[in-house]
Order: sequence, then C-alpha cells, then structure tokens
Amino acid sequence: MCSPQEFDMGTRMVTRSWSRGPGVGPRGSGEEAAPLPRGKSAAEGRKSHHPAKRQRKTPSLKVAYEASDGEKGEGIKPLKVPSWEPQDWQQQLANIRTMRSEKDAPVDQLGAEHCYDRSVPPKVQRYQVLLSLMLSSQTKDQVTAGAMQRLRARGLTVDNILQTDDSTLGALIYPVGFWRSKVKYIKQTSAILQQNYGGDIPASVTELMALPGVGPKMAHLAMAVAWGTVSGIAVDTHVHRIANRLRWTKKVTKSPEETRAALEDWLPRDLWSEINGLLVGFGQQICLPVRPRCQTCLNQALCPAARNPEGPVPSCTGL
Repeated sequence: MCSPQEFDMGTRMVTRSWSRGPGVGPRGSGEEAAPLPRGKSAAEGRKSHHPAKRQRKTPSLKVAYEASDGEKGEGIKPLKVPSWEPQDWQQQLANIRTMRSEKDAPVDQLGAEHCYDRSVPPKVQRYQVLLSLMLSSQTKDQVTAGAMQRLRARGLTVDNILQTDDSTLGALIYPVGFWRSKVKYIKQTSAILQQNYGGDIPASVTELMALPGVGPKMAHLAMAVAWGTVSGIAVDTHVHRIANRLRWTKKVTKSPEETRAALEDWLPRDLWSEINGLLVGFGQQICLPVRPRCQTCLNQALCPAARNPEGPVPSCTGL
C-alpha cells in the first residue's frame, strides 16, 4: 500500500505527461492521440505510440524537363539543350562582311533581284524572277543576265513565252547551261502557271519545287525576292563549298541540300536572308573553287581549310 506522499508524486507524474491536452500527439506532431485498446496499460500505450526512429531522407533532385504534348508544365522550366555552333563563326562572318563591303561581285549587280523589269505588274515581275532563277542554274550571272535582257526585249510574260516556239526560245537563252532542258522546263512551268495560278507564281516552297526545273535553292530565293518571305537558306555551290571550308557544318556535307539543313540547324534565323548573297559574292571573288585567294582573305588564320588543307576538312581544291 502506498504512502500518501508516494501517491501524490505518482498523480503529478501522470498529470504532467498528458497535460498537452486533446489533439496533440507525441512530440507535438499535431495528430490526435488514438484511444488505447482495452486491457493495455498506460505504459504499454505510450510505448506503442512512441514514434519510430526517422530515417534520413535522400535529398531529391529537381530536374527540368520539356513537357510533352497535353501537359501544362506549370512551374516547370523547359530544358535548354545546348546548340552546336562552329568555332569562331561570328568573327569569320564579320570578316566576310568586311571583304564584301564594296558590293562589287557579279551577284551584286546581276543576281535574280536585278534581272526583272520593275515597270511591269507585280505578277509579271514575280514570273520574271522565277525564270531568271531557272536560267541561273549551272550558269554564271553574266550569262543569265544577258539571256534575261533578250527575253525581256520580246516581252517576258507567261503568254508570250507560251506563244514562242522552242527553237526561238532556245536561241534567246543560249548559252545558259543545259539550255535545251531549260527550254522544256520553262514551257512546262509557264503552262502550269497559266492554268493553275492565273499567270502568277506559287507562294510556297512546296508548290514552287513542284514546278519543272525548280529546285530548293531557286524556291527559297523566289520566296525571298518575289514574295519577300524568308523560308530558308538558299544554298548553291558557292555556299556549299564555303560552309564546308569554314567548317560551318558538324560534318562534311555532300550536297547543297545537306548543307542547307546543317546551316539552318544553328545559324540564327535573322541571318538567313543575308547569307546567300554574302557567300556567293565571297565565292566569286576570293574563296574561288580552284586556287582560292587565301593570301588576301581575312579569315586565313581562322579557316580550317586554309590552315590544314590535307586534314579532315575538304581541301581548298576539293570544293
């Protein structure tokens, strides 16, 4: 039997242990304590409700990702994948701009944007732009410009071309490269334009490339010159050659179309409209197909082909 003093101490101990009141679990967890089952002592109940030892949590890593279609992606920043770009390309471009500042290459006076008659209706102007591009394939600008002058002197419209016999048309465009094939392509394309487009030219790359004798380079240039729309980089042999010499492609490309895709993958879009005329003139004056004038080129120290003509980059005589 307990003495009055011992009984009083036990009462104070029990009262102190539960003095936190209802709704407050052990260690202030904020959870309401569950009632004890019958037959269990207070000591057993306290032991069973003692929280287990907490395991140290592994720190979580927050990884940004690109939300797939249908996901809102709220609060998630898109993953930024580093884009490849050529070494020293900005300085190389600045040097080419300096070398082309005089604008005195053949393309600057005789390119497609200079071969059409500005006094005729816009529809006829666009048709003349397209024909000048068709004639320019595998042909020097001087020869193309001469052929365009002769055609314009006879009235260069869709109707007039369709009324001109093949032999006369051939004599007018000779000596452009592959002039016989171009006579056929010009006649076929003109008939399609008259029948399907009211004598105008299509306003999309896909439709332009569907025309006989019209390739990707011509289509992109036609969109830029005739319609004022930048649809892609126009790549001809000059752009193809120089892009590979400067190593503006991740790997050596084997065709102008491969080069176009490689350039569009990294070159800022606001430069797309400039790059064709810039590199064509540079290729006509300095970065020639054979025996390029590396000694006068501001990029001599930055050009992989000039520094190492026998290396993995095509040599200056190889493109």
